[in-house]
Amino acid sequence: MPDTDTRDDVTGYACIQGYLKTIDSSPGVYRMLDSQARVLYVGKARNLRARVSNYARPGGHSPRIERMIRDTAAMMFLTTRTETEALLLEQNLIKQLKPKYNVLLRDDKSFPNILVAKDHPYPQIKKHRGAKKEKGAYFGPFASAGAVNRTLNQLQKAFLLRNCSDSMFDSRTRPCLLYQIKRCSAPCVDYISAEDYAASVADAEKFLSGRSTRVQEDLASQMAAASEAMEFERAAGLRDRIRALTQVQTSQGINPRGVTEADVIALHMEGGQACVQVFFIRANQNWGNKDFYPRVGPDVAPAEVMEAFLGQFYDNKEPPRQLILSDGIENEDLMVQALSDKAGRKVEILLPQRGEKSELVSGALRNARESLARRMAESATQGKLLSGLAEAFGLEGPPQRIEVYDNSHIQGTNAVGAMIVAGPEGFMKNSYRKFNIRGDDLTPGDDFGMMKEVLNRRFSRLIKEDPDRDKGMWPDLLLIDGGAGQVSAVAEIMREHGVEDIPMVGVAKGIDRDQGKEEFHRIGQRPFALRRNDPVLYFVQRMRDEAHRFAIGTHRAKRAKAIGATPLDDVPGVGATRKRALLAHFGSAKAVSRANLADLKAVDGISDTLAETIYDFFHDRG
Repeated sequence: MPDTDTRDDVTGYACIQGYLKTIDSSPGVYRMLDSQARVLYVGKARNLRARVSNYARPGGHSPRIERMIRDTAAMMFLTTRTETEALLLEQNLIKQLKPKYNVLLRDDKSFPNILVAKDHPYPQIKKHRGAKKEKGAYFGPFASAGAVNRTLNQLQKAFLLRNCSDSMFDSRTRPCLLYQIKRCSAPCVDYISAEDYAASVADAEKFLSGRSTRVQEDLASQMAAASEAMEFERAAGLRDRIRALTQVQTSQGINPRGVTEADVIALHMEGGQACVQVFFIRANQNWGNKDFYPRVGPDVAPAEVMEAFLGQFYDNKEPPRQLILSDGIENEDLMVQALSDKAGRKVEILLPQRGEKSELVSGALRNARESLARRMAESATQGKLLSGLAEAFGLEGPPQRIEVYDNSHIQGTNAVGAMIVAGPEGFMKNSYRKFNIRGDDLTPGDDFGMMKEVLNRRFSRLIKEDPDRDKGMWPDLLLIDGGAGQVSAVAEIMREHGVEDIPMVGVAKGIDRDQGKEEFHRIGQRPFALRRNDPVLYFVQRMRDEAHRFAIGTHRAKRAKAIGATPLDDVPGVGATRKRALLAHFGSAKAVSRANLADLKAVDGISDTLAETIYDFFHDRG
């Protein structure tokens, strides 16, 4: 059970020493808290008493640990059965609590895969992100959605597999455009037999599993046979498919021969910052790389950074069979055990000194070094821009979190609000938020009302989730798309919530709505403008344009979803399967709405009771 006790006016070494009498030598996790109960640090221990006694002895600590000990006013403990459990719990708590003195992985989203779905006689090939709940074969991870899309594009050319939804497939009566441009074999209208389509699926899975040479050899022999039989159109089609496969392999860059399944992880540290570069190797193919910038202190050792990265990175991802690292970690045996338990098979950690694996690490290290150099240069520029912004808008200091708001709609329909966030490291995309405008009493196109609703929901949630403003969620500056009216509307909402200490600026198009002539509005002050060539003006324009891009994209997605909806979605008892059956039988939702009761009862899978429900829904009967 957790144990915590705050000792009034006792901090630092004296506070920590007081806990030595109450803890034993069990494995577990400890938390250090400051005088306001904010978590400073989360750590694990094979022996809690021994670990805490190290903190209780003055001397021998790095400056970072000295500061942490000095700020410690209380501790919490949670014992576990094994040290492996302690490691897993430690990483979960670090991700959840984001303590000040821990190494923290800040960008930790899931990675996309390619899924060959197997829940249909004619399997669909598509991009998949998240939990692997659908039936089918998964291939990945890929480093980015762009890498998946490029690969899917070429695989469609090579294997002619469908990517349409099941409902679209079932409703087709003639081939779609993808068949016309030779990206699909049109199984929806029986232009290919089930056996031949299954063979194409098998070839695609062989290719994604690394057996590409055999697939290309088969296609080459088929092309030669077609040429000899003077089937030149078929031969040309096979030639294009071979080219598509070659294009995938070319875009993958280096494909290691001796590494079947591994993540190559390289760490470069410089100037108190760190970059971790991860290359994904699957089926002897390089499926891209991704860089990460964990939060570190100036005196953190590479081993600590690498161990923290591994624990947090694989917390919600399945580890590959091998992790090829540039730097060793302190608790390698513990990490191997934890990752092997998670994967349900053996996971190796390697630190190669020579050979192909060492060359892979060298390449990843070079990428990490170059990426960190670019980021540090961009951060220096960003710092100057934030200082200039503070001077231009009369802020107390450079803002660490800027929130920019915008709305998008067409004559009031499908209205959405959008918030983007910027700070010292540029745009913070994992903090972006979208708001579906719900106000039933709003006049269509009421931009003031929409902005009020967005800000009301934003600050209501902020006050609930971070009332003490100690989690880094509160903005230092608000930028609103609009002039004096928008600024007044937002100020009214903020006063209602008791928030009047956050600077706010409205960005309005100036004369002739021309970029470069923007006017800036603040409460109680005259509008002003910046010089046309002022870098701060360009910075504000970039932030406003990013908010507009995000708002427009969100609006379009909502509108597309609404366009794809049918009245059948609202009929009680009609799910996806029965909806497909109705559309296949009648051809359209409108035809279903006009059908008589007898015709509805004739549809496969529609019971007499459900047929009456559908008829009543469209005819207001009963």
